[in-house]
Amino acid sequence: MATRNYTIEQDANTQTIAWPGLLNGDDGVPIEAKDFADYCIQFSGTFGAGGTILWEGSNLSGSGFATLNDAQAAAISKTAAALEQGVEFPRYMRPRVSAGDGTTNLVATLFARRGRI
Repeated sequence: MATRNYTIEQDANTQTIAWPGLLNGDDGVPIEAKDFADYCIQFSGTFGAGGTILWEGSNLSGSGFATLNDAQAAAISKTAAALEQGVEFPRYMRPRVSAGDGTTNLVATLFARRGRI
């Protein structure tokens, strides 16, 4: 289990953040999402046997993470490649791989549009 860092590409209005190399039991370094107006999360890669990736959020720094929901009020917990619109905006968000095998190797890619406060 490791905490994987992210890469980020940004311009004046958007950010694309990717967490590559997520293996069974890994999570991603949380991002602070206080400027986001809306976002979608995409999961890709090799899920392996039983591979599951979750999209989590918390309003606490470094703790209290819970699975976030998509636009249909279903938990963002995937066992295959997927693209989901998120609806909740906690202060911190991250991916977490909760199951898989030795072949599990996933990428979580977040696309977010900045809003005005």
